[in-house]
Amino acid sequence: MFNKPKTNPAPKGQAQPPIPPLPDLPSPGQARTGAPGQAAAPAAPPRPARGASVLASDLVFEGNVSGSGELQIDGSVKGDVRVGRLTVGETGAVEGSVQGETVEIRGRVVGSVTGKQVRLLGTAYVDGDINHEQLAIEVGAYFQGRCLQARAGQPAAAPAQPPAAPASTEPQVVELKPGA
Repeated sequence: MFNKPKTNPAPKGQAQPPIPPLPDLPSPGQARTGAPGQAAAPAAPPRPARGASVLASDLVFEGNVSGSGELQIDGSVKGDVRVGRLTVGETGAVEGSVQGETVEIRGRVVGSVTGKQVRLLGTAYVDGDINHEQLAIEVGAYFQGRCLQARAGQPAAAPAQPPAAPASTEPQVVELKPGA
């Protein structure tokens, strides 16, 4: 029916470029594993790269969200969010604690933020403490709370509780030492 040549001839004077082998098949020069006559064990299929899961701007989600992947919130979440990589978009809002390896906030978060890398972009509004290893705050971002930096390899510190009121009414002097 169709007459198509099986190979494309190289122009005169040029060598034909080698054809790379398929990922799951051995190349012609490679030795096969196993005994002669036995088929080689099939290689595991490559895992497809997944994009971020998205909560669209018209969605309102009530409850906790957890996972190890990537999440972009453009809608509203009332609950705690714990994922591998989190992006809160400009129209996104979270009421609850937020935790992830990388946290990028462009929208509104009311609650604590915990992450190795935390970025507050110019449109961010954060009302809560931030536990981090690295923190970047752009000009224009609103932040109300405390920053608690954890050293690399150490777990993020829990927010410190205020000391109990002393029994005496005399003022108490506390000396702060650098590095303590």
